[in-house]
Amino acid sequence: MSWKKILWWGFGLVVLLGLAVQGVPYGRVHTVSPVRREPTWDRPATRALAVRACFDCHSNHTVWPWYARVAPISWLVQRDVDEGRGHVNFSEWDRLQRGLRGVRNDVLGGEMPPWYYLPLHPQARLSPAEKETLLQGLAATIEKDPPPQPPPRRTENGARKPGG
Repeated sequence: MSWKKILWWGFGLVVLLGLAVQGVPYGRVHTVSPVRREPTWDRPATRALAVRACFDCHSNHTVWPWYARVAPISWLVQRDVDEGRGHVNFSEWDRLQRGLRGVRNDVLGGEMPPWYYLPLHPQARLSPAEKETLLQGLAATIEKDPPPQPPPRRTENGARKPGG
């Protein structure tokens, strides 16, 4: 078999697999969840920065780009949004926000927003000054309107654990 024929067969196989994965439904149906309750923001500027850099994954206001409907990329986008909302969801402030404690380190360490998100969403890139403004505003917002807290940790005999 010639190299040309092998390349054509390989190309055909890739196209066939690409079409086949479109049949997997995960990550392509994007229902809009209602906003249950947003925090009472300390200032409009804090909310504007959060909308710009965080809301696509950390709220029910996700803007789904065209590639979020094409597998297997749609699977990755859906996973990121599901995980993001599971840590912090600004549209469901009346629920426990498990990821709030790590937000400062994630933003200052460059983990949020993720590096792979920024090339297609350059508006989410924050300057160091904007990061600090966002973090100070989030801290003030949390102090002003804290989300529900987890129940205190207890020992086996029911006493509170230190720090919990």
